Amino acid sequence: MICAFKSSPNELSANIDVLPRLFTIKGAPDILVTRCTHILGPDGETRPLSEDVLRKVEERIQEWSSDGKRVLLLARKVLAQDGSSTDPSGPEYEAQMLHEAKTGLTLVCLVGLIDSPRSEIPEVIKILRQAQIRVFMVTGDFGQTALAIARQCGIVTSDFVHDSSALSREPAFDEKNVDSSPSALLVSGSDLMGFNELQWEQLCKYREIVFARTTPHQKLRIVRELQSRSETVAMTGDGVNDAPALKAADIGISVASGSDIAIEAADMVLLDSFAAIVEAVRYGRVVFDNLKKTVAYLLPAGSWSEFWPVFTNLIFGIPQILSSFLMIIICCFTDCAAAVALAYEAPEADVLYRPPRHPTKTRLVDWKLIFHSYAVIGMIETVCSFAMAFWYLQRNGIPFSDLWFKFGEIPSGIDVDYYNARVNEASSIYFINLVIMCVSPSHGSFVSRLIQIQAMVQSHGRADSPSLNLSASTCIQ
Repeated sequence: MICAFKSSPNELSANIDVLPRLFTIKGAPDILVTRCTHILGPDGETRPLSEDVLRKVEERIQEWSSDGKRVLLLARKVLAQDGSSTDPSGPEYEAQMLHEAKTGLTLVCLVGLIDSPRSEIPEVIKILRQAQIRVFMVTGDFGQTALAIARQCGIVTSDFVHDSSALSREPAFDEKNVDSSPSALLVSGSDLMGFNELQWEQLCKYREIVFARTTPHQKLRIVRELQSRSETVAMTGDGVNDAPALKAADIGISVASGSDIAIEAADMVLLDSFAAIVEAVRYGRVVFDNLKKTVAYLLPAGSWSEFWPVFTNLIFGIPQILSSFLMIIICCFTDCAAAVALAYEAPEADVLYRPPRHPTKTRLVDWKLIFHSYAVIGMIETVCSFAMAFWYLQRNGIPFSDLWFKFGEIPSGIDVDYYNARVNEASSIYFINLVIMCVSPSHGSFVSRLIQIQAMVQSHGRADSPSLNLSASTCIQ
């Protein structure tokens, strides 16, 4: 018979052979070792579990866990024959067996399982940290095992690891100490449920966190606590227990080899390897950057510099120095071609070195972009294009003073055909000057930014950044 599986940090699996009455059990060693009173010796004889032997067993558990091994304890117990009166298929029988598992077990052996991280994980975590994305590990493993795996993956790099006792419940706690602390945090799922609001605030300040012995409910709680503090959370997972957190996260990430429930709950499924997350982050930032460049390019030339020739013609009576036909050319060809080129521009050198943008503060179009596009770039392009066009008319015998407030009246002493030809040529000059000035600021801005990034990389060597989230579960902020 197999007892029903319960998803909890103390989960146990038990097999009972009806004849003979031998009860076998496996599970978390830190839970089961306290229930053992005897140990099976190398010769097959059962001996009492002395304090000295128990200490050696606990040391071996800690040693294997610190090496990143997942440790299981196997135990058994011989039951009395009078326990067979209960129906093995009923709930009473299961309750009886769970009661028998609470004490009097004989320790058979310890099993250490090595589940090495995928080869690409350390490099992925390193890149994500450079991108200033915090990485947290959320797992059901034993704390020391989870911490060792986190160190192998690069999630934890600090030599100092705090536990839940470092989180003060008193309001007098100074949060600045945590924000600047080089320490990591190791906390178990059972501790999470007792945290108050102040402790959660302190926890979220850490750059490196390992959540161990967590249940599906606790994983969901972690996601919601981070979201309540205006953090954007991505969660990776492939098991049924990860599904609630995957669904609640801003970005749920599963793998193709995961369970059907996890894949259904996720927003994104990785078909190849975990390294695809880096490409997702890279191209997500590239799309945002290129959209911002496209908007910044279109606003000055596509609207502002076309508005003023019409406005000055209606209000001040000067000729419409940019013809309607050339406006159509700008909208249908010049703007479209440049906008498409900007949309497909390659990533900038610092795309994976910047901090993530704030979802409520960093917007695609804000007042800074509008002011820069209209009041700075737009006015420079408009004024220079106007100056070039009317300077050309001035050099060809049509002074600006003769055009002011004329509202279509031809200046005296100037042939109509000559006037129209020169105005058309001035319109072309306005158009050409505008197109050239639209391209130049974009190129100049890119070169200036590239020089700044190269100088930053040379002076600092590399960018050290915060973290993300991995393992049986994960969070990207």
